Amino acid sequence: MAINQVRKAVIPAAGFGTRLFPATKVVKKELFPIIDETGRAKPVILAIVEEAISAGITEVGIVVQPDDVEIFADLFHNPPKPQLWQKLSPSNQEYSQYLQELGKKVVLLTQQEQEGYGHAVFCAKEWVQNEPFLVMLGDHIYKSDIDKSCARQLIEIYQQFNQSVVSLTTMPAEIIDKAGCVAGVWQELNSLLTITQLAEKPSIDYARQHLRVEGIAEDEFLCVFGLYVLTPKIFDFLAQSIEENSRYRGEFQLTTCLDKLCQAERMTGYVIQGKCFDTGLPDTYRQTLIDFI
Repeated sequence: MAINQVRKAVIPAAGFGTRLFPATKVVKKELFPIIDETGRAKPVILAIVEEAISAGITEVGIVVQPDDVEIFADLFHNPPKPQLWQKLSPSNQEYSQYLQELGKKVVLLTQQEQEGYGHAVFCAKEWVQNEPFLVMLGDHIYKSDIDKSCARQLIEIYQQFNQSVVSLTTMPAEIIDKAGCVAGVWQELNSLLTITQLAEKPSIDYARQHLRVEGIAEDEFLCVFGLYVLTPKIFDFLAQSIEENSRYRGEFQLTTCLDKLCQAERMTGYVIQGKCFDTGLPDTYRQTLIDFI
């Protein structure tokens, strides 16, 4: 296997979805429906898996709560019951068969305790082993502005530089306390950045002092788009964080460990040519249903 081949994707999907309560009391947020450009209704997680496969990924590991394994297995591994199958249109019967084939590429991993996004990624360590891998948020879907999917764009940058790559987009100052932000030096203006620092949900004052990037408007910052290609070295820093019980806002975060990875290895930021849709909040989920088609 070539050293820079990215075969696996990890999708953390073990959260409680508290921001979408009470809907998430009965339906996992990753299973909320969206409508794609073909008019097909599908769960959010399926759109994310399809994004991964479109990028050349051959194995997808979804990190779920132990009690939810059966729910996700029903989607990806179990065919419809005969009564339902008979009622499906020929088009949906064909799509069901496609879904079964797709499911052969999906592995369900478990997070015993919900200890944060970084902890969920760490739960995939044994499955990933010593390979670079794609990380995708479990409640974000993507739409490319070019003929390559957003995930494909990122993987090609990794293959070019053979180092961890973080996807980037610009965000206004008033919402950066909800995102990971970066600082760095442009290799290629408004496209490729040598990252020098990552900060999780910084204050505006901190960002203005430490996270300014040349050429970005004064009231905007470069923030994480929601896709990553990481070297397996990230697991060393995640393990250290867990062993030392080093938490941010009560949880083991990925961004703080990415900053350590950045200091240990070179890291590239890439401004994605596309849009990211957040389905994890009521307002943004509602807007996704309007804008994603």
